[in-house]
This record gives sequence, structure tokens and C-alpha cells, in this order.
Amino acid sequence: MHQLPFTVLLNHVFAGPVTALLTALGIHPAHPTAPIPDHVGMQVLVFAILIVFFLAVRASLSVEKPNALQHIMEGIYNLMDAQSEEIIGHDNKRYLSYLITLGLFILSCNLLGLIPFFETPTGVPVVPLGCAIVTWVFYQMHGLRANGAGYIKHFIGPVWWLAPLMFVIEVCSHLARMMSLTIRLFANMFAGDMVTLVFFSLVPIGLPVIFLGLHFGVSLIQTYIFVLLAMVYLGEATAHEH
Repeated sequence: MHQLPFTVLLNHVFAGPVTALLTALGIHPAHPTAPIPDHVGMQVLVFAILIVFFLAVRASLSVEKPNALQHIMEGIYNLMDAQSEEIIGHDNKRYLSYLITLGLFILSCNLLGLIPFFETPTGVPVVPLGCAIVTWVFYQMHGLRANGAGYIKHFIGPVWWLAPLMFVIEVCSHLARMMSLTIRLFANMFAGDMVTLVFFSLVPIGLPVIFLGLHFGVSLIQTYIFVLLAMVYLGEATAHEH
């Protein structure tokens, strides 16, 4: 079974404990000596990169002499703050930590495939699905927190005799959001990877650089769309009915 070098390293170190854990949970991996697939290995790498990045930013914070890392993080924070305040409202700062982490994770996953010997984990359906499920649970929880039992009004509409029908429609609509977020991110990143791979195999020098640039642009756009939709869903869920 062919695997990326980083995944091979993870399996060499952690195959035993991971296989034992999966077996205890009733899951029997097809390859007990290599239970960690590439997309999981890439997510572990992204997680490690982001932890190092956050620690580096935290260690270098300075009021008098901010460095490049601090400027980058402040730019990301200000962008997210302005966008979320416009969409969610004045209580937006409560959700900034999640939105920034979500955006950096997805962007890092999207861009990882540009580096040789790595792949784009968001080009595998379960990774965007995981981000979509966590986002769905996150905004539903904050909808309940912000509105209490009144959150049910978001699902039944203003007309009482249409409430049963509206409830079914709204529940299906909210569940469909997970599918929409998943398919949009997965389809675009998978297509970008395939196009880049095809042109690299046909014309290995020169032309593929253009498609690498397109892949970079698609990565940014898809990250922005995913986080923007998360803001929209949060704004709708936490809005107070009058």
C-alpha cells in the first residue's frame, strides 16, 4: 500500500496504539500495520503546524516592535472581526476564536497539496464533512444558548397553522447545510488536485505553474466561502426573535 512519507512515519511510530484503540472500539483496520490513512496524517501535520504557528505568534507578541508573524495574525483577526461584526452583530467576538481556527485549518489543508510529497486532505470527503459537522453543531449550540427554548421559533415560522410543515422543512434545510458545505469544499479541492496532477503528468515544466496558482486562488476562495457561511449560520441562529 503506497502512502505519503509523513504518513509512513506516523504509522511506524503509532501503528500499534492506533490499531489497539480501533480494535477496542470495534473497528478493524484493513491494514493493522498502517491504520493511519494519508488524509488523517495530513490533518495531524496541519494541526502540528498551526500549534507551532500559534505558539510562535504568542511568544513574539510585542507592542513596541511587532514582527511579521504578529502583523499577519493581526491582519487575519481584523479581517475576521470586521466581517463577522457585519454579519453576526456586536456579539461577534464570542465566535472569533472558532472562526479563525476553522479558517486557518481549512486554508492550511487546502494549500498543503501544493507541496511535493503531501496531499490536500480536504480533497477527501470525510475531512470537509468533519468541518461541516463541527460547524453545524457549533452554531446550533450557540443558537440554543442565545435564545433558549425560543430557538424553536427559528424552525416553526410566524404562522402557527403552518408550524408542523415549516418544522420539517427547516430541519431538512439545516441538515442539508452539512451536505452543502461538504460537497462545495471537497469538489473544488478534489478537482483542483486532479487538474494540477494531469497537467504535471503531461507537461512537467512551465504550464503546471499556472494551475498551481489557480489551486492557490481556489484554496483561498473556498476557505473564505466556508467561513463566510459559518458566520451567516451563526448570525441566523443567534438572532433574537421579536
